[in-house]
Amino acid sequence: MAQVQYYGTGRRKSSTARVRLVPGTGNVTINGRDAKDYFPYETQILILNQPLQATETQGTYDVIVNVHGGGFTGQAGAIRHGIARALLEADPGYRSALKSAGFLTRDPRMKERKKYGLKGARRAPQFSKR
Repeated sequence: MAQVQYYGTGRRKSSTARVRLVPGTGNVTINGRDAKDYFPYETQILILNQPLQATETQGTYDVIVNVHGGGFTGQAGAIRHGIARALLEADPGYRSALKSAGFLTRDPRMKERKKYGLKGARRAPQFSKR
């Protein structure tokens, strides 16, 4: 018999995470590596565990993630979003806890594009009076 799996896609900035939840002991695997090996800072591991803490499901699911794009912070946010969506698929009763914590909302903040005539998105060339 096939094992039950729950899927969720999370995005933040330019990162995309495909998350798979499998009933297990709470192992988190990111791109084939353990989360503690993948992320350089403990805060990023805390970020991705937030939805599991909010729904009190830590240690009940193994989390398998494929993530690409962006940096470590964006990837941690994308994984958090994906885990929240996968938990919602696992049990719709978690919706109120996840929504009140803000884990189901996609963070809309993106890098602003560079405009012509400027050196960056808003940075103007140096002004010279003479």
